[in-house]
Amino acid sequence: MKDYRSIYEEWLLNPYFDEATKEELRGIGDDENEIKERFYQDLEFGTAGLRGIIGAGINRMNIYVVRKATQGLANYIINQGGADKGVAIAYDSRHMSPEFAEEAALTLAANGIKAYKFESLRPTPELSFAVRELGCIAGINITASHNPPEYNGYKVYWEDGAQFTPPHDKGVTAEVLNITDISTVKTTTVEAAKESGKYEIIGADLDDKYIAHVKAQVVNQDAIDQMQNDIKIVYSPLHGTGNLPARRALKEIGFTHVYVVPEQELPDGDFPTVSYPNPEAEEAFLLGLALAKEKDADLVLATDPDADRLGVYVKDEKSGGYIPLTGNMSGSLLCEYVLSQKKERGAIPADGQVVKSIVTTNLVDAVAKAYSCELIEVLTGFKYIGQQILKEEATGYGTYMFGLEESYGCLIGTYARDKDAISATVALCEAAAYYKAKGMTLWDAMIAMYEKYGYYKDAVKAIGLKGIEGQEKIRAIMETMRRETPTEVGGYHILSARDYKLDTVKDMNTGETRPTRLPQSDVLYYDLTEDAWLCVRPSGTEPKIKFYYGVKGDSMADADERSAKLGEAVMAMVDKMM
Repeated sequence: MKDYRSIYEEWLLNPYFDEATKEELRGIGDDENEIKERFYQDLEFGTAGLRGIIGAGINRMNIYVVRKATQGLANYIINQGGADKGVAIAYDSRHMSPEFAEEAALTLAANGIKAYKFESLRPTPELSFAVRELGCIAGINITASHNPPEYNGYKVYWEDGAQFTPPHDKGVTAEVLNITDISTVKTTTVEAAKESGKYEIIGADLDDKYIAHVKAQVVNQDAIDQMQNDIKIVYSPLHGTGNLPARRALKEIGFTHVYVVPEQELPDGDFPTVSYPNPEAEEAFLLGLALAKEKDADLVLATDPDADRLGVYVKDEKSGGYIPLTGNMSGSLLCEYVLSQKKERGAIPADGQVVKSIVTTNLVDAVAKAYSCELIEVLTGFKYIGQQILKEEATGYGTYMFGLEESYGCLIGTYARDKDAISATVALCEAAAYYKAKGMTLWDAMIAMYEKYGYYKDAVKAIGLKGIEGQEKIRAIMETMRRETPTEVGGYHILSARDYKLDTVKDMNTGETRPTRLPQSDVLYYDLTEDAWLCVRPSGTEPKIKFYYGVKGDSMADADERSAKLGEAVMAMVDKMM
């Protein structure tokens, strides 16, 4: 643990830090615990880069932490010989996002690296696209995704357009940690940066190219043309970046009845209509569902603030109500739709691959098998799906067909290397048109999938454990489970236990072990009987430990019952360790 008190005093005394920062810190002078929380450690890179509460301190998001992170990135880029390629920068609607983006650009310029900064807020997938389109060595995205309003974040992308993975993540992190005096970080003025040719504003040209690629993923334009006036769509950007690109893409491919939730249309870092802007949450859809009932919409869509995650409700004609689809459900539905359409056109090659994270539903495995595609599993974090695309390109083996993760994210094409909720919005509306032409809703299509493959149900239990004590408790739970592998959970026997930190897969019957062949990560995974599973991991973006699990039933009621029973057993197991 750092000597937090001395670092706090240094921030108060050093003329490098502005007066507003010092005033904020003087305001917590009598709160020892708050000082400790802000200064006991540096804000760490997790699965999605930096993410933290906005405020003064080394364990908070502020212009100084952003400058330091960017200086470390700049040092690494220079060491890699990539300074001439430049860095693309995007940001979302959160508080301080424009300021953090500008500070990052100025630190890059001060280090002789050109910054291509978007003129205004843009979705995450467009940043991923821009990195490759501009031939950049890296990208920076200022966003905290779906976190509460007090958070912001800093994601780093590498030249393949995916969030950075080993060795680059470790290399950049090492360079950041080597900066012991934050006041030595380089910066400059906007005027000087522009005069040096190291600062360029980007926008419309990249928008046009990005939208063209999104539209190119359409697999059945005829279905859209046939039903474009019959499909009614309600969409919400949840005060974020999705509004303009989603509406534009839907309009340009032909949909005529798109209704945007007016209260959630404009960017707003306070996210005033929700407690936090997560399209997984029921409250995010309250306004959209009201509008959907008024318009008799076929589906209701919502993207998170940086528009990489998509939530969806679909109409059930039998009840007249709207049914939510989890990320596993909507992702599986899209995978089935895209592959079925490509199969009809003879467009699935012999080396076709479907890529999913290890905590994503086994339903996708069944879909991939049905269309003779190889199923590739990767660690949690869409950057590993991007890494698989890069591997395919580098080796010449494997054709990417679809990629998804349970956390409401998928990618159809390879123009971007991160999940794309704009593309997913377009694809779900296309699928809705296709099925409606056949007299089916998307819910009907979901039931047809279950009947075809089995009733898979997946869930996650998350336990929030904040602060220093919380981190210790999460570590203790992981180590207890690592040391004392259970033999059964909820009536399911454990067939094998994967430990991605120790790189082992243990056969529980024979005791034999083999390597996971995936990067090291603090994750435990248990393959259970009857196609059930359980996975445990600390969250990479929030102070939580997560328990993912899935079952397969003979009917929806059977799957619900099995899932509830397994969930109860998991929580009972955790209670014993708390």
